Amino acid sequence: MAAPPGDAPLTAANNIQPFFVLHKASPAAASSVPSSRARRRIDASPPSSPNPKSAKRTRDVDAQDEEDSELCERLRLEAFHRIWSRIQSTIDEVLRGINLKLFDQVLQWAQESLSAIRAVAKPCHAEVQQPYPLLTDVICRRIPTAFVLTKNAEFVDDITTFRDLAGHLQSSGCHLAKLSAAELSVKHGVGGCFRSLLRQLLADVPDVVDVSALASWYCEAENYDQPIIVIIDDLEQCSGDVLGDLVMMLSEWVIKIPIFFVMGIATTIDAPKKLLSSEALQRLEPCKLTLGSPSDRMNALVEAILVKPCAGFCISHEVAMFLRNYFFRHDGTITSFISALKLACSKHFSMEPLSFLCMGVLQEDCEEFWHDKFEALPQVIQKYAFGLPSCTSATNLSNSSDDVVNGLSKLLKLQKDWSSVLLCLYEAGRHDKLQLLDIFCEAVNPDLHTQNASNAELPISKVNIEKLSGMKSGSGKVYMAQVMNAIRYLPVETLLRVLEVWSIHLRGMSEINDKVKELQSTTIDADSVRATKEKWTRRSTGSAGNGTVPLNEKVAVLLQDITRKYLVPVECLPFHEIICFKNVGVLQSALIGNPRRMVQLDLLKSQSRLKCSCCSRTGAALSGTLHDTSIMCNLAQEYGDVINLHDWYISFEGIINSRNSKVKRKSYSSPSKKKSKSTPPESEALIQARFCRAVTEMQITGLLRMPSKRRPDLVQRITFGP
Repeated sequence: MAAPPGDAPLTAANNIQPFFVLHKASPAAASSVPSSRARRRIDASPPSSPNPKSAKRTRDVDAQDEEDSELCERLRLEAFHRIWSRIQSTIDEVLRGINLKLFDQVLQWAQESLSAIRAVAKPCHAEVQQPYPLLTDVICRRIPTAFVLTKNAEFVDDITTFRDLAGHLQSSGCHLAKLSAAELSVKHGVGGCFRSLLRQLLADVPDVVDVSALASWYCEAENYDQPIIVIIDDLEQCSGDVLGDLVMMLSEWVIKIPIFFVMGIATTIDAPKKLLSSEALQRLEPCKLTLGSPSDRMNALVEAILVKPCAGFCISHEVAMFLRNYFFRHDGTITSFISALKLACSKHFSMEPLSFLCMGVLQEDCEEFWHDKFEALPQVIQKYAFGLPSCTSATNLSNSSDDVVNGLSKLLKLQKDWSSVLLCLYEAGRHDKLQLLDIFCEAVNPDLHTQNASNAELPISKVNIEKLSGMKSGSGKVYMAQVMNAIRYLPVETLLRVLEVWSIHLRGMSEINDKVKELQSTTIDADSVRATKEKWTRRSTGSAGNGTVPLNEKVAVLLQDITRKYLVPVECLPFHEIICFKNVGVLQSALIGNPRRMVQLDLLKSQSRLKCSCCSRTGAALSGTLHDTSIMCNLAQEYGDVINLHDWYISFEGIINSRNSKVKRKSYSSPSKKKSKSTPPESEALIQARFCRAVTEMQITGLLRMPSKRRPDLVQRITFGP
């Protein structure tokens, strides 16, 4: 085939302009095998520049630019690893500190249980190894068991909790063994799970598994006088028959070998009664313990990693609102929030050229670090720094490294003041059950600075909860205004405790701290406080009293003043793009999905989603024309955590039959002369098939747990929220 002429127009087949270069050839290969067309072009070109220094200089500039780009990329990668390592260590420390109270309770319970068993009888080594029980009393055959209620809809948050619990108990001298739900299954049986227990305790497991092997191991000097704690982190996923057999077997040896159970329960404390038989339950001595709620853990994490500048990385208002919604849509799972935050951190360091300057926060002399790093940057990146959107409106910049150092230092100082004031807001608002994440999302709103400037002259009495009831979250100071109103009605004792915490948060702000101490020194008689408070609630907001101003109002005025002056969002400060991640679209595209809660809400509001006319006329009653899964989900709301399948089916059958009866009645009353064809009623087998398919769909979407073999008539809801 002949080649096209050189002056032929480009066609779609040989036009390569729309395509991107996905992979560059190595320099050696490119230089060693030049193309014929390139060789002809080089040979045909006249020697316009006899001196080859210009071409060499061009190659040197390109090589230098490539080296600078690789250097900045290495710096950003190193900064990400150091910053996230700091954040991750802070997260682990916070969660461990929250769980430490529970760990101490479990350890104290284990020690008290061991003392109670030893008070009944303390057998010698020979008695321990005897195959028959020492005592036959039923009371002496009850295994101490701690049921830990985690309150988590997702088990992923409980993995680290029970891992840290095992380490805490093991470091305190207890013998530890962990049994998973897979080991406590019908497939492995009681022999398989007991072999797994021995494998974690004994160095050599005999071929024939027997409790006597465990008794011989426990009689050794280094193993005696310490309890054996068996941790089952997910009780509801275990086989009730296998676990019951294990309990019955070990209960006969509880006096000789003190084996205790620690079982994790995610949904309700009544789960053991639904899983185990009554005979197995009688062999357990229960102790109920509760882990902190997900909201308490989230408040502690937000304070440690987002409010306090622990690592020099922060997020914008849009990103904060997205992470907040992402947390609640994923059943309040802490792990999902941390994963999304890590993704935001990695995207920030991969997209922002100057993000490696965040490492200056971790240095002893941050200003020297920023000055040296910025001076070593190429001119192009230095010019990029002063072209940031936050720096375009600044008029006092001389485009030098000192401006960057001073800007970052001022930003860090203002962030510390912002953190202190925000913690003061939360300390006052938590008495009104406000969450720190909600207050944080309002505090990072860049419109807050404009609102503070416009509302600078408004008195505190103008802020009332009635006006705020119609405001949307994120659009204004809803939660902050609730804090202001909550302060006005706090008891004096609570208000004084709030001021004590404020003095701790405001240690770096001497002027504000002096005002707090002045308010602390104010003494008011209890009767006059009560009378003043009653007078304060009766009088209108526009009236001005001639008496003494209540202490609550003084505190509210002080909080409003420091909020207006020092609560400046980071997006209002120059050079904030270096430490603040703002691209919420990247997170939305990376974390898009359909969580179970959204699926549940769509099923419950299918009429509004589908906008059909037949269902809207029925009002609040369920219509048989709805999708079967939507009908089942609406019917499930009438039950608790456990649903009886027979009652559920009867309700579903009634709705389907009511639809068929309406259609049949309508066909009989038709005024048409022609004989209308009535819809035949559906058979019971077809309704049962539709019911089974709807239940399976709800199980696939994660809204149900299928019935167990022991209780085939019950299913369990595992959704988060109503």
